[in-house]
Amino acid sequence: MKEIFLQKLKEEFVPALGCTEPVAVAFAAAKAREILALQPERVEFHVSGNIFKNGMGVGIPGSGMVGLSIAGALGALGGNPNAGLEVLDGINNDTMELAKTFVDEGNVKTDVKYDVPKLYIECICYNGENSGRVIIQDRHTNIVSEERNGEVLFNKEADSESKSGTDFSQWSFSKIYEFVNTLDVSDITFIEKGIALNKSIAEEGLKGNYGLQVGKSMLLNIKKGLLSEDLMNRSIMMTAAASDARMAGSSMPVMSNCGSGNQGISVTLPVVIAAEELEVEHEKLLRALALALLITIYMKSFVGQLSALCGVLLSTAGAACGITYIMGGTFQQLGMTLKNMTGSVTGMICDGAKYGCSHKISASVSAAIQSSLLAMNHNCLNGMNGIIDDDVEATIRNIGRLANEGMEVTDEVILKTMLEKMNKVS
Repeated sequence: MKEIFLQKLKEEFVPALGCTEPVAVAFAAAKAREILALQPERVEFHVSGNIFKNGMGVGIPGSGMVGLSIAGALGALGGNPNAGLEVLDGINNDTMELAKTFVDEGNVKTDVKYDVPKLYIECICYNGENSGRVIIQDRHTNIVSEERNGEVLFNKEADSESKSGTDFSQWSFSKIYEFVNTLDVSDITFIEKGIALNKSIAEEGLKGNYGLQVGKSMLLNIKKGLLSEDLMNRSIMMTAAASDARMAGSSMPVMSNCGSGNQGISVTLPVVIAAEELEVEHEKLLRALALALLITIYMKSFVGQLSALCGVLLSTAGAACGITYIMGGTFQQLGMTLKNMTGSVTGMICDGAKYGCSHKISASVSAAIQSSLLAMNHNCLNGMNGIIDDDVEATIRNIGRLANEGMEVTDEVILKTMLEKMNKVS
């Protein structure tokens, strides 16, 4: 399992510039332009409801604007088709202004496509009678179809959402724990880049006036003496500040996890802050982060790439286990931590990427630390509590069932509400 775990960490823990759903739209547009091999005169996007809701209200790096239209225009006019989730890195001011004009002139059309996978992006770039078409499915950079002027250039069967190219049937909570304790730390030094990137954007979020300013407001209240600067508040402050900056369109990259920047931020920073506060060795921090990341990836395999369940529950559950590991918790206490976390913010909805995500993150980080501290005192929610099972593996499966079976209608209602609101504005 060692090589499987290492490979998956390297696949999922990757840099991303901007919120990953609109960035995936930009990536599709850049690829469609490359296939067209001409300057696009107009662009069409047909996206799943989950892509739409996660792009409606989030800031696009460097643009001062929100939404899929500007993201798509930037990708079509100047995105790097070979840069994956960093497709918008290096966009200059001239391209930015050109993209804004392109949108203002009505050259970008976006609609919701139904009866498609939850992560689905179809982009068509036009120049006169010529067209370049790309379809992305299941993963943010997973291209399954390419066409030029109706001629199929490339086509492959999409990865099933449940497998995501990985056989998770061999994974388990205990195998992750065993791997983390026996790995050679030199194999996971790449995690250090994630620490640096995510701390940097957190510090930026504390300096600037980004989004809801959850992190910056906490810093001001600490300075006023209204809040203490302790493990709990530092963790919430730094994690929320990073999300504030990201959701408001900061041009700084983050280390994402499972295709989400906010999940990358919220699985790493609480663990990093705990390590700083408790002054543990760097090696233990890296092991704790590997544990947190892999638990998040494992839980995500049951929930799916996008759903009505806020993914920060999963990332902060991973972070909570990482904090317990930092504090010297046993395997049993890690299980307690995850069950405590399941009994707190599970069920929090995802109603799109937006400024308010940092508010949800602050609540989830608070729950993560509380869940860890309870476990360290041997306090744990048992199988008599709701969807929690005495078996941690069954608890994880129950979260997946809630997200997929229980919240399907919730997802539809969220999207319907957001579309109705948008139609009122227009």
